[in-house]
Amino acid sequence: MGQGLVNEAPASAWDAHVHVFDAARPVAPGHYQPVHRPLEAIEALAQAHGVGHLVLVQPSVYACDNEVLLQALAREPGRHRAVVVVDAGVSDAELARMQALGVRGVRFNLVSPVGNGAADLLALAPRLHALGWHVQWYARSTDLPSILDWHRRTGLPCVLDHLAGLHAALAGDDPAWACLGDLLALGAWVKWSGWYRLGAEAPYTALQPALQRVATLATQAGERRGEAPRLVWGSDWPHTAFTPDALPAYDSVWQPVLQALGPQAALAVREAGARLYA
Repeated sequence: MGQGLVNEAPASAWDAHVHVFDAARPVAPGHYQPVHRPLEAIEALAQAHGVGHLVLVQPSVYACDNEVLLQALAREPGRHRAVVVVDAGVSDAELARMQALGVRGVRFNLVSPVGNGAADLLALAPRLHALGWHVQWYARSTDLPSILDWHRRTGLPCVLDHLAGLHAALAGDDPAWACLGDLLALGAWVKWSGWYRLGAEAPYTALQPALQRVATLATQAGERRGEAPRLVWGSDWPHTAFTPDALPAYDSVWQPVLQALGPQAALAVREAGARLYA
């Protein structure tokens, strides 16, 4: 059944945050050994839920070795997009190859103790501008002031993973909220994903106030630009925070979006990947 689903015309909706793993591929020192999770598995699962396009995000386990992700993109050119991890030494030829395969951004990880940090951002910025790529941040809410400063300095588009780190216990008057407003005014996107990374448990009701506040801020920023809110959704499959036999159901990480926004606005979020990853 899975192969048949993959062969159907892709549904229009986007899952903007998934990872693929090859258990035979070496991982960077200090990382966990991932379970084998090929592209065709998430394609079939997502398509069964009306999602035909994926954004493959380079996991920290492979550092700057993006080959698993790039080989997955090459299976069906043009269908999916990706965000890679590179350093300042990456060649122009390699960046061009990535662009042709569907890469549209570079990720910086400020959360993992073995993440790549942001030391190479300023050196990479001119080349990212030339490619039209964005910068994707996996960061804590306390990192938002630094991210705001980087984007004011570089002018690069910004995507904030996992609700910009705005966790369930964040106070309503925390400075991160004002900083998020400034980032949205600069054109930042917020990715609705990774609920279990934000101090919440299924069904993630503890995050509903934060989701609704982010939606309001994004809507206001969009209205000032005359466009829809810059929000996308990602499942975070295969949910590396969980053991392989206890993964959340695919639909369970979509329900918080429906609950916060209602069906019509939620559908717009799920289709907004067509705008961000064109």
